[in-house]
Amino acid sequence: MPTQIDAGNSMDHLVVSPDPEHPANHICTLCRNFYNLGWVTGTGGGISIKHGPNIFIAPSGVQKELMQPLNMFVMEHESRTYLRTPPILKPSACTPLFLAAFDRGAGSCIHTHSQWAVLVTLLIEKDTLAEKKSLADTCFEIEQIEQIKGIPRGRGKKGMLGYFDRLKIPIIENTAHEEDLVQNLEAAMERYPDTYAVLVRRHGVYVWGDTVEKAKTQAESMDYIFRLAIEMRRLDLPWTR
Repeated sequence: MPTQIDAGNSMDHLVVSPDPEHPANHICTLCRNFYNLGWVTGTGGGISIKHGPNIFIAPSGVQKELMQPLNMFVMEHESRTYLRTPPILKPSACTPLFLAAFDRGAGSCIHTHSQWAVLVTLLIEKDTLAEKKSLADTCFEIEQIEQIKGIPRGRGKKGMLGYFDRLKIPIIENTAHEEDLVQNLEAAMERYPDTYAVLVRRHGVYVWGDTVEKAKTQAESMDYIFRLAIEMRRLDLPWTR
């Protein structure tokens, strides 16, 4: 569990920078962009960036389009100690799940409440129950879609998935509290070591990448694929052959 320290304003230098690529500034820019995409409405969702030994985390309960650098939490990754805690605000409930991605080498993790991600999980739930199968180990699978080329083959593997490859994204069950998802998320990461995302049924998706730029482009590619999959289902077109 993360350790809380009363760093106060003495550590504000960690989040104040004129550089737009500084994690505290970059998170604010991405949150505004994600809000405009409908990914993080109503303060839902979140993002975290690893920079050197530290992790920058957007807070809980702040409207994403209004996020400011001084709202950021900063944690030392190895010790799980908060180096900076903004007054009044609470750390993101996503933090334990972000840490699961960082522990596996990610440089950034994004959590969205994308409607298309949620709908994909609902369709797979419907199909699975209709076949009287268990929901315990379900996946979203799709192939022969050009945008699949935007997803890496897997950690430690060279290159991106190809047009004829099958994209598989595991689905885990939702829980009443965000932090309670971490055990199932870690289990899915172990079962599918090449995945860069995990869908949460009736909730959204977690996407991570080696860098914040890669996490962003992978989240965009996956959201495009989820939306396309929904439209394909409307037209009775199969996701796999």
